[in-house]
Amino acid sequence: MIFKRLPLFAVFFLLISISCKQPSTKAKTDLPFYLPDDLEATLWAESPMFFNPTNIDIDARGRVWVTEAVNYRNFNNDSTKFFHHAKGDRVMILEDTDHDGVADTAKLFVQDTSLVAPLGIAVIGNKVYVSCAPNIIVYTDDNGDDIPDKKEIFLTGFGGKDHDHSLHAVLAGPDGNWYFNTGNAGPHIVTDKNGWTLRSGSIYTGGTPYNKKNEGNMKSDDGKVWVGGLALGIQPDGAGLKVVGHNFRNAYELTMDSYGNIWQNDNDDEVAACRVSWLMEGGNAGFFSTDGTRSWQADQRPDQDIFTAHWHQEDPGVMPVGDRSGAGAPTGIVLNEGDALGAAYRGMLMSADAGRNVIFGYLPIREKSGFLPGKRTNFITSLSDDNPMYVWNDSAANTHKEKWFRPSDVAIGTDGAIYIADWYDPVVGGHQMKDTTGFGRIYRITPKNKKLTTPNIDLSNTEGQIAAFRNPAINVRYLAFTALKKQGESVIEPVKALLKDENPYIQARAVWLLPQLGTKGVAETEQLLKSDNEMIRVTAFRSLRVAVPDILPYALQLQSDPSALVRREVAVAIRDLSFDRTKPVLIELLKQYDGEDKWYLNTIAAAVKGHEEDLYAEIKQVFAEGKAPGKWDGKMTGIAWDLHPAAALGDLLQRATDSTLDAKERRAAITAIAFMKDKKAAETMFSLSKSTMKDVAEQASYWLSFRQGNDWYNLLDWKKINVNTGHERKVATMKAKMHAVLDEGLSFDARRYRLRDMARDSVGGQMLIGLAADNKFPKLLVPPMEEYIFKNPDLAVRVQAGKYFKQPGGQKVYPIEEIAVLKGDAESGKKVFTEFCASCHRIQQTGNDIGPELTSIGKKFDKIGLLDAIINPSGAILLGYEPWLVNIKDGESFFGFLISENNQSITIKDVAGKQHIVPVEKISSRKKQDKSLMPEPAVAGVTGQQLADVATYLLGRK
Repeated sequence: MIFKRLPLFAVFFLLISISCKQPSTKAKTDLPFYLPDDLEATLWAESPMFFNPTNIDIDARGRVWVTEAVNYRNFNNDSTKFFHHAKGDRVMILEDTDHDGVADTAKLFVQDTSLVAPLGIAVIGNKVYVSCAPNIIVYTDDNGDDIPDKKEIFLTGFGGKDHDHSLHAVLAGPDGNWYFNTGNAGPHIVTDKNGWTLRSGSIYTGGTPYNKKNEGNMKSDDGKVWVGGLALGIQPDGAGLKVVGHNFRNAYELTMDSYGNIWQNDNDDEVAACRVSWLMEGGNAGFFSTDGTRSWQADQRPDQDIFTAHWHQEDPGVMPVGDRSGAGAPTGIVLNEGDALGAAYRGMLMSADAGRNVIFGYLPIREKSGFLPGKRTNFITSLSDDNPMYVWNDSAANTHKEKWFRPSDVAIGTDGAIYIADWYDPVVGGHQMKDTTGFGRIYRITPKNKKLTTPNIDLSNTEGQIAAFRNPAINVRYLAFTALKKQGESVIEPVKALLKDENPYIQARAVWLLPQLGTKGVAETEQLLKSDNEMIRVTAFRSLRVAVPDILPYALQLQSDPSALVRREVAVAIRDLSFDRTKPVLIELLKQYDGEDKWYLNTIAAAVKGHEEDLYAEIKQVFAEGKAPGKWDGKMTGIAWDLHPAAALGDLLQRATDSTLDAKERRAAITAIAFMKDKKAAETMFSLSKSTMKDVAEQASYWLSFRQGNDWYNLLDWKKINVNTGHERKVATMKAKMHAVLDEGLSFDARRYRLRDMARDSVGGQMLIGLAADNKFPKLLVPPMEEYIFKNPDLAVRVQAGKYFKQPGGQKVYPIEEIAVLKGDAESGKKVFTEFCASCHRIQQTGNDIGPELTSIGKKFDKIGLLDAIINPSGAILLGYEPWLVNIKDGESFFGFLISENNQSITIKDVAGKQHIVPVEKISSRKKQDKSLMPEPAVAGVTGQQLADVATYLLGRK
């Protein structure tokens, strides 16, 4: 039965009482919850009222709207086994009509074949915006009957169809514009209603059959390169599309508080590096290289830990990472501005993590000119202990239902309660699910012993509009914003009254609205630039930036503001203005840099981009004060590093070679040189690679080898200067992977993947053997090591590996050096050859010509080499004997050796020795295989003595 539910609750609408100390015992359930003592959670709704909830929003009537993803990944999930909607996914409306704290009606709003696993919903008046790549679809209900009368495409061109890394929910900002985000499953080529086109991509492809082509380094109509996942803003009419931040992996959702601060969470690339971050406008979150052409793995430096490399935290121009929440699958996020839960929860940032079975709680804090999430707590979780590394285990799935709690979204209701959508599944991520029924739930969190009621929103008069403007539901208060804005200057006084509200978030909403109420409102806001409260000042400046065409006079007024937060916002605002007009302001802002504030410097660097050369002499005059580069303070050092103009090359060279500086400072100078796209910088790096200072030479050699393949590819004649950087690059790459292999904080799979790469490489293999020789090799990784290391192409690695690891196979195989000392018998060896080898190999007239002919094999190998070739046949496959799999368009396949190839055809010799001529135009795919056709001796059941015998026989073939 398709709706058969799991035995979670004995009664459909049974309430759950929750404690942070002990799980509830009021309901017979195998799913306990833990949250603060003064709060409780109740089951508000569950399947079959809706299924597989991905996102929720609250409308002005307090109803909860749900996007379903029942048709999620049908290319992975068999629709005959998983609950499926043949007519497309749905949007459902849930309501508690009798106000008893439990939903009692579920209404279908729309079911549409163009909805394939939609990931976002926003209900804004009579329009419902559903995010479902490649489109943001708007359904309009003109007559209020909860049935759409019109369907339109608001925006289109986003990548990520039926993909988690795609388009997410729209929300209405306090400035009257709308904001949303999309993951890195590009490309995103989107044109707004004014004809402005965003072009953004990266090297990421995959995840669904629809994501086949993507690329970085695309320029949008603003002339800038935006990459990866994006945070975007747009006007309600569909014009004015702009990038607010970029280079995320997959920020599932973003939220904005009433000051205009944006928060996002982002998931990692299987390395326990999920994050929760404040998003500085224009910020580069650092997942890919800045142009999107390289992954973080490609950019990881030998001395970097994975988390630092994962978010490019040591690259110029990348914003600080925020909170590292660990492994997980972050989903919905919201900041609670209401008072319904109590003063302790006002301002709490709530970040859902479906992978960790938790909603994290944060109370954000100021950090220099930016913000940090603050201390992370478990706001609500189904686990008594934290789950730091979420892992799927088939055998434990049905006995640990507490790990089925998968919060996909969290939202604030008009009543101030917290609503949580629970996807409910034993797994999350990896484009899969296990729950075939599509079961889901919504929970409601309220204070204990306090009934929260849904207010009656009345937008027909000023009093009702002001009341709605105070409401904690984000898209509901936007309706009040637009209604008040239409009244203009007539509502200035009631809006000004909100500036004295006890709730600071309500004050901030008034600041945003005032300058949009006409010239008198602008004048009132200008006075707020003199407020003693820096948050009011920065919000006033932000609001004037939206409402007033020329922001520069206000920038001049605030360029020396005592608050770094305000000054940094000035730099944001003038970033896209004429440099001739903004240069004096930028110089003044730079003078107030404290030498430590990365947010501040990052913003100014973005504002002066393209003009670094023009500013450098003045900057040096102000900050260096005539001091030699080795004597610079943190201010000048930081500026030269983040801006890294070519004009600073000589100064950075001096710092890179200054023995009075510590290695870290020299390394920073070399890094700054490495980020100059300049021929002289490449030549300087070459000279540094010859330095007598070991650390300098090693760093420079790494950067030469790295940049040779990207930014400096066309800057030097690499053959002419005779730079052989291949080995240095390989060593650097393998060192980075070794850090991961030894990192016990990473998941087993993350470590195993790096181990596999190392074990298959000659340099990496030697490093692994070195770990084993020093008794530093992780015991946990011995089984995969034994699987991979004996396929290493280097004979020396394979021979040495036998000292420390066992070769895989059904029968014990002795290490090569032990077999080599056994006395072999040639006659016995001939019998072994005839029985096991002659089917493919020939000696004189005996055997077949499928594999290499062995008549004179004794001239080629010594005993160690021959034994290695027999025991590890995949380790060093002879040229011409690499096996290939060739698929033909009509469905036929050939497997064997590629013995001939031209523009018209290829010839494959199969394992039976038969030759197949295949026309090139008929080939659908071809791939060289890693494993030799020759079976390993252990598989064939050959003993160590038999190997010694056949080696003796073959070595006599001269």
